[in-house]
Amino acid sequence: MPADLQAKIFDATSDGRRKVIVATNIAETSLTVDGILYVVDAGYSKLKVYNPKVGMDALQITPISQANANQRTGRAGRTGSGFCYRLYTEMAYRNELFENTIPEIQRTNLANTVLLLKSLGVKNLLEFDFMDPPPQANILNSMYQLWVLGALDNNGDLTPVGRKMSEFPMEPSMAKMLIASVEYKCSAEMLTIVSMLSVPSVFYRPKERMEEADAAREKFNVPESDHLTLLNVFNQWKSHGFRDEWAMRHFLHPKLLRKAREVRAQLEDIMKFQKMEIISAGTDFDVCRKAITAGYFHQAARVKGIGEFVNIRSGLPTHLHPTSALYGLGYTPSYVVYHELILTSKEYMTQVTAIDPYWLAELGPVFYSVKEKNFDGRGDQQMSRELNKQKDIEVEMARQREESTRRVQQQQVQQASSSSRQQVIVPGTPRHTGIGAGARVTQTPRRRVGI
Repeated sequence: MPADLQAKIFDATSDGRRKVIVATNIAETSLTVDGILYVVDAGYSKLKVYNPKVGMDALQITPISQANANQRTGRAGRTGSGFCYRLYTEMAYRNELFENTIPEIQRTNLANTVLLLKSLGVKNLLEFDFMDPPPQANILNSMYQLWVLGALDNNGDLTPVGRKMSEFPMEPSMAKMLIASVEYKCSAEMLTIVSMLSVPSVFYRPKERMEEADAAREKFNVPESDHLTLLNVFNQWKSHGFRDEWAMRHFLHPKLLRKAREVRAQLEDIMKFQKMEIISAGTDFDVCRKAITAGYFHQAARVKGIGEFVNIRSGLPTHLHPTSALYGLGYTPSYVVYHELILTSKEYMTQVTAIDPYWLAELGPVFYSVKEKNFDGRGDQQMSRELNKQKDIEVEMARQREESTRRVQQQQVQQASSSSRQQVIVPGTPRHTGIGAGARVTQTPRRRVGI
């Protein structure tokens, strides 16, 4: 909601009638409205909870804590005496509600936190002294995600790519997109996309003008990619002089666009400090989509039905959101990657981009490989060979190391046995014989007696 509409909350009614305000959790601590006498507390709130097995955020309706309840009571009578009506019993308050809200570190994706701790030199994260220790499954899942992205090596230590990623104050996947974009020569576009993803949705859709807002949004749509749609929005706003009235006319939040512009400037400074080139790809959007795949190949889905997809790794059914640029295209792309998975009424993918499946095999060989359908030799098997080449080299190097180690061990054993053979003296064997040193006499020599 734009700031001017939000400001109406604080205005008094023209004819002095009573005003009813329906508020979310934000009103508990962040807002004070004059003249509120009565507060009705339902005893529930929506909490964002991360499921590490599926990699999905879900807004779950959860009973509030005692601290929440006290905050809500405090909204009544800020400027005078007031009343709070709680829709639950005192017994429920004392016995069923937690004392404090569940800390966010225990219900969020920890990939960025794990990367930060690794960059600070923390070796064993499972024994790290957190104030509120998160579940081990969350930490292990985050470490696995970082290993897949190439930020951690097989021993769990930070790689050079991981060191670069830790310099960016954002999700590791988005940092990987920026690093890959330098190689694909589209870093200027990727800077804009990442900065637009770092702020909430810039599209404004008021209930009384939904059709107009949807029509305005469709003008910005780039087929096959929500990420490129965001890039188009920013570029159009830039070409119109970053004007607020233009943004308002096209149902865009000017405040969020300005925030994205600030984020972009900060990220640009970080890239220059890291000596990463900022190059524009012009109108070649394929390289931009490939750079997006480099960061989000672990969040890929393939088509199953009309508007329905299934996650390639977990098999979880997912859906295109109706506001996506891919929704209602006339055809459904076979493979897509998505920025985030959110559970509301369905499992919806947010910020989706259609991709070439060969990019998945190239950029994410940990998960994907190419299976050729025609085995008569006419098929292009070059890509699968290249994917396996690195693995073969590593296997061969490991085999050679094992062989050389075995040879050294055999030589040491032979030397030890030969030295022990020279030192051992068998009882009944003379020290010096005519046959030569070390020769064994089969019969003990008899003593010569004179006749």
